Amino acid sequence: MKGVFIHPKAIVESQDVGEGTKIWAFAHVLKHAKIGKNCNICDHTFIENDVIIGDNVTIKNGVYLWDGIRIEDNVFIGPNATFTNDIRPRSKVYPEQFLKTLVRIGASIGANATVLCGITIGKWAMVGAGSVVTKDVPDYALVYGVPAEVINYVCECGKDLEFKNDIAECECGKVFKIINKSVVRKK
Repeated sequence: MKGVFIHPKAIVESQDVGEGTKIWAFAHVLKHAKIGKNCNICDHTFIENDVIIGDNVTIKNGVYLWDGIRIEDNVFIGPNATFTNDIRPRSKVYPEQFLKTLVRIGASIGANATVLCGITIGKWAMVGAGSVVTKDVPDYALVYGVPAEVINYVCECGKDLEFKNDIAECECGKVFKIINKSVVRKK
């Protein structure tokens, strides 16, 4: 694959890996997985067949992505974050279809967080290290805890947003508004 770095100790069966992507030692990518451009897939990762990863994604060491997981562009997944794809697993008993999990553009998932299946992590959301995500995470939400709860909202740059009269302006210049209990970027 042109423009792709694959460490000699990685196993990459997929031919659908974007230019500029680096896959490091002891990673294993199955044949039908799709990985975008300029990704960094760190040591000791496993990516199953029915996984789609966007562009500019960082997946740190010890992350396993199971069938049904979708990762959009510019996502960060911290070391040893855990994903599931079967809400009621039993040995040697497989569902007809695995539940889908979606991590939206720009989201970050902290080290050792656990994400249950069938959940959407919203755009630019942040999941704190060690959290257990049991329900959908809204766009721009900062969640942490067991179970993870919304603690605040964050800008695309990662700084906390402080709302006054449903408007927040980050020091980076981006402006956000609360509309129908959802945070949206205005400019």
